[in-house]
Amino acid sequence: MSPHTKLISSLSLILGTTITISSTHWMMAWAGLELNTLAIIPFISKSHHPRAIEATIKYFLVQATASTLLLFSSMTNAWSTGQWDITQLTHPTSSLLLTVAIAMKLGLVPFHFWFPEVLQGSPMTTALLLSTMMKFPPTTLLIMTSHSLNPTLLTILAITSVALGGWMGLNQTQLRKILAFSSIAHLGWMAAVIIYSPKLALMTFYLYTLMTTAVFLTLNSTKALKLTTLMTSWTKSPTLNAALMLALLSLAGLPPLTGFLPKWLIIQELTKQEMATTATILAILSLLGLFFYLRLAYHSTITLPPNSMNHMKHWHFTKPTNAMTAILTSLSTLILPLAPLILTTT
Repeated sequence: MSPHTKLISSLSLILGTTITISSTHWMMAWAGLELNTLAIIPFISKSHHPRAIEATIKYFLVQATASTLLLFSSMTNAWSTGQWDITQLTHPTSSLLLTVAIAMKLGLVPFHFWFPEVLQGSPMTTALLLSTMMKFPPTTLLIMTSHSLNPTLLTILAITSVALGGWMGLNQTQLRKILAFSSIAHLGWMAAVIIYSPKLALMTFYLYTLMTTAVFLTLNSTKALKLTTLMTSWTKSPTLNAALMLALLSLAGLPPLTGFLPKWLIIQELTKQEMATTATILAILSLLGLFFYLRLAYHSTITLPPNSMNHMKHWHFTKPTNAMTAILTSLSTLILPLAPLILTTT
């Protein structure tokens, strides 16, 4: 990719995100989402590999379908109420269509089918953008319309997303697919509480972004794309892989790491809303995700080479680890003691 193309695409990505999260009119929000979709396509297809081209086509078709549903939802609401304001979504059919459109953009079950395949066909840095930044505008729209959404539908989407995100991640060997199913499960937790506490859902998304960025940057530094590569990556930098293990356990939600904080608060909030059954189901289903996070942590730090795999070992980094990886990894493990301060600021 040429520097000019990369600059234009990056600026368009930032502009599209900014337009969507700051708009109050449905047409402006839709325009921002379309700009985002067009801006990320060069990043996905820049390797010119057939798998990358396939991922680009899948991503474009799914996002175009979701944007069409979102536009139709806003038009239906405008026909019945005369309002184009995002916060004035009162028509039941419009609310249903919007939920489906946002679920498709976020990759919630049963609209998750595109997400693991697109991540698998993308470079590691682009997969990071797809897992974090590209999910921020749809999440913002979901939060702004949370008072109009159907609680039963969102609860079903949340439970199925957490269940399938944990279940499908058990049998994967490709790291990007494992992190894709991890994203689906975490967004399920966020969807479960978004109606009752939008600020808590947003904080959950922020903490998920922080932890996932730390994991992606670490894997990008070690050039690990699958479990067999991860089994020998500790020889390059034992300290970095130890930090990766903590970041993975934090994503799993083990106390006393940072990832325990959002799950703890979500279970507490659901219990307050007399949804103890939902909270119990989510807590049990999180054990599925814990299994494959523990497997990743085991392969990254405890498994000792030489192994029987026919894999060429890399004994040094191709590029140095940046300081941002260390900062994000530290935050992924150490924020939990600051929970009272975080709660007062939100």
